[in-house]
Amino acid sequence: MFGVPQSSKSDFLDKARQAREERKGQKEKERAAIHIQALVRRFLCRCRLQKQIRKEVDDYFQASETGTSKRNALSLFKIARKLLFIYRTEDKMRFEKICLSVLTFFPVYVLNIPICKLWLSDPLISSRKRLFLTLYLTMLVTFTDTSTWRMVRGKGEALRPALMKICENIMGHLNQKGFYSILQILLTNGLARSRPSLSKGTLTAIFTLSLRPVVAAHFSDNLIRSFLIHIMSVPAVVSHLNVLTPEVKVLCSAHDLLRKFILFLSWEEQCSDICVCLEGSHTLCLLGNLIHLGYLNEKVLEEEASHFVKDLTDMLSYCQRYVSQKKSNLTHWHPVLGWFSQTVDYGLNESMPLVTKQLQYLWGVSVIRTLFSDVLSKKLESQEPTPPPPQPNLFKRAFQKSASVRNILKPVGGKRVDSAEVQKVCSICVLYQTALSTLTQIRLQILTGLTHLDDLLPKLWAFICELGPQGGLKLFMECLNNDTEESKQLLSMLMLFCDCSRHLITILDDIEVYEEQTSFKIEELITISSFLNTFVYKMIWDGILENAKGEKLELFHSVHGWLMVLYERDCRRRFTPDDHWLRKDLKPSLLFQELEKGKKRAQLLLQYIPHVIPHKNRVLLFRNIVTKEKESLGLIETSSASPHVTHITIRRSRMLEDGYDQLRRLPVNSIKGVIRVKFVNDLGVDEAGIDQDGVFKEFLEEIIKKVFNPALNLFKTTSGNERLYPSPTSYIHENHLQLFEFVGKMLGKAVYEGIVVDVPFASFFLSQVLGHHHSTFYSSIDELPSLDSEFYKNLTSIKRYDGDVGDLGLTLSYDEDVMGQLVCHELIPGGKTMPVTNENKISYIHLMAHFRMHTQIKEQTAAFIRGFRSIINPEWLHMFSTPEVQRLVSGDNAEIDLDDLKKHTVYYGGFHSSHRVIIWLWDILSSDFNAEERAMFLKFVTSCSRPPLLGFAYLKPPFSIRCVEVSDDQDTGDTLGSVLRGFFTIRKKEPGGRLPTSSTCFNLLKLPNYSKKSILRDKLRYAISMNTGFELS
Repeated sequence: MFGVPQSSKSDFLDKARQAREERKGQKEKERAAIHIQALVRRFLCRCRLQKQIRKEVDDYFQASETGTSKRNALSLFKIARKLLFIYRTEDKMRFEKICLSVLTFFPVYVLNIPICKLWLSDPLISSRKRLFLTLYLTMLVTFTDTSTWRMVRGKGEALRPALMKICENIMGHLNQKGFYSILQILLTNGLARSRPSLSKGTLTAIFTLSLRPVVAAHFSDNLIRSFLIHIMSVPAVVSHLNVLTPEVKVLCSAHDLLRKFILFLSWEEQCSDICVCLEGSHTLCLLGNLIHLGYLNEKVLEEEASHFVKDLTDMLSYCQRYVSQKKSNLTHWHPVLGWFSQTVDYGLNESMPLVTKQLQYLWGVSVIRTLFSDVLSKKLESQEPTPPPPQPNLFKRAFQKSASVRNILKPVGGKRVDSAEVQKVCSICVLYQTALSTLTQIRLQILTGLTHLDDLLPKLWAFICELGPQGGLKLFMECLNNDTEESKQLLSMLMLFCDCSRHLITILDDIEVYEEQTSFKIEELITISSFLNTFVYKMIWDGILENAKGEKLELFHSVHGWLMVLYERDCRRRFTPDDHWLRKDLKPSLLFQELEKGKKRAQLLLQYIPHVIPHKNRVLLFRNIVTKEKESLGLIETSSASPHVTHITIRRSRMLEDGYDQLRRLPVNSIKGVIRVKFVNDLGVDEAGIDQDGVFKEFLEEIIKKVFNPALNLFKTTSGNERLYPSPTSYIHENHLQLFEFVGKMLGKAVYEGIVVDVPFASFFLSQVLGHHHSTFYSSIDELPSLDSEFYKNLTSIKRYDGDVGDLGLTLSYDEDVMGQLVCHELIPGGKTMPVTNENKISYIHLMAHFRMHTQIKEQTAAFIRGFRSIINPEWLHMFSTPEVQRLVSGDNAEIDLDDLKKHTVYYGGFHSSHRVIIWLWDILSSDFNAEERAMFLKFVTSCSRPPLLGFAYLKPPFSIRCVEVSDDQDTGDTLGSVLRGFFTIRKKEPGGRLPTSSTCFNLLKLPNYSKKSILRDKLRYAISMNTGFELS
């Protein structure tokens, strides 16, 4: 009855809760207001205090400057402590005054490092800032060492230990606050540029400051780590120290810094930690500084060579992991490393030339002599000269020059591969091989440095010859099948030897290789080439190359590269014995079977070392490839189909013009196919004769004879041996490039059909046709003798000129008489104003050779190659050397095999193999004619003085001899009567007044039925000397 309603109770509780919340909010507002008031009062108080202190500081220095009061150490201490308490960036000037005053008295030991940190990290150092930078550095130098303190002199000496402890505490404080990072920024900004902006005093102070904590900590690992990461990784810092402050070199030697760095980095974990912290660019800078220190401290380098080599190898290996062979979205360009997959600090690029110069000490003479001391200390045994065996004149001079120098180095074996000496040499070779694969942009510099010492490579070869029980090939083949670290190191030694030797042989000219025999003797090159040839062959034939990756694949390319350099030089100028390059254990029939089945090893063999296969078998393979292509294109007549035939009509008086007009527009497959030629005279009357390939052969030979005639000025002849190459002035013909392409097609057609033509090319031109000039091992200067031997001698004399080449008055240009006008060709832009000096003479020689053999005839050669390759697939010719391609074009240069010719001769008109005239003919050719006359005889009948490469069985049409009774204009062919008279030697009338004639298009000799052998001999000799053949039947 007296109860309170439920709704009223709820309202009452809500009101009470709201009242509590309002009271709580009011209290929080009051507290916040009090807190804000406190903050404001504190801020205002600080501002007043700062203002008061700044005024006090300003008044202090103003009074001192006006002389109204004298400064003393105690007052300076008090005023400095106040300023440091309130220091802000705006107080820089006041702080500078404090520092200047402090240096006037003895140093105090209160120092606020963030102040210096703000200053030193400023990248722009103006002249005023440089002044105060020196001031701050002087402060730091003073505060971290008691040697300059006045208070510890005399009676104060007892205080030195305690004060030194204070200095060490200061250095510890500096280190904790990132002092090394600030010094690194300062050094990098001042030194990582083409011209350093730091003075001698500044640089000395910075290096002294950076070294003191390390020394104070007794070279603890932590401090050495910081020093390496922040100081020794500054680009070329050792180089700048060596130039600007040579006294620092004494300081480094006194503390034996290099040895301590080497031993610290010899722990793999510590070295890896350093590399990871620095990344690639700065690791390279650290590497350069360590190498420079090693160069400056030869004694330490010699004593710690093993650790030094290991450290450098580890750092290079770390960088190598990020070196890429090509550009991608994940790579950056580095001027030393090439494409690099880590971030590149482009701010260091300006200093990279100096870093590169430091790296060059690694392959400089001094360091190489120190590291390879075990190899270079080996004396190559001398021998007395022995009477030379019968040999070509080519080697007489070389033998007399080199026979008394030392024994020929051959594999002998006897040195254990696990010995300390071998392990040391292997590790050094691994270092340089790692450098070659990592420092991609200066690879040639490294190779040049390693080949500078004439005796390094021969002694390294002597060292290799002594390895293992027997020496030579067996040991390295075993290493290929082992995956041990020892095997990898041995293979790295072989790889370095091959890379360096290949580079050396590439840059040596023929005089240095064959006559002076620089570094290697000819006999050693023969031994080495045999070793390389067998090594590469076994890698391919034993299936190792098929699955090779990484290091094994690089090894193969290295060994194969040098092998091919030696082979190509041997092709240019022979130094090996007959059949030196052939593998007698390789059966061509087995190889061809495997090629048919598509076996990988057979394909690789043909790709990399086709020279191990006899030349005749390779020619057979080439002809088979051509035949297969003809079959695939439907160019061979079968029982079910006939090939398409292209008919052309040619006027004899305008053979070249008509052939060019009618053939140049034909599709390539039509040129490869059957072409029938019909000759007409100027009146349009057909000539007698049916073309069954014979007339086309004559047409092709005549076309080729005309276009390669130097009088036409499409081609020129070299001086001396009169070999053909494109004429630089061929542009006098309006359509000369189209003509060159047409000539290339015609020559390609001749090779395609197996028609040999007597066209001797200059070897440098054939090398370009084969694409050898694109090889990294190609050297223009080596090919120059094939163009102009006298010009080559003159250029190489400049190379050997002992005086100042500048006195010769040469420039980087070439003056040429072009049709009566003197034309100056610049070898490089602005070359006619650039003198040839001792520094650029090697470049001049190569530029000149390249200009003469490539630049001058670049367009003509490209057009010729375009036409030739449209008929002949360039891959087909990869199995032939330059001289072998010449033989493919012009036939074999061996003497004519009369037995082979006799065996494959076809007789007509009553002649047969037992006919007396035929017997006389073969007897005259074998007994009365010399080799030159036999060649003239062959040219008289076939238009080519050389026999076919595969023998006369492959001569198309076959070699034929026909008995004739009348002159060619009366000859109507064989009749039953003429055949019977010829067979039974019945003469219609005495042919004594007639000469033998020939139809070269059919390879046909037309021989009268002479009554005496002497008449046959005289008439035949006269006919071939007067060249009375070339008549059409």
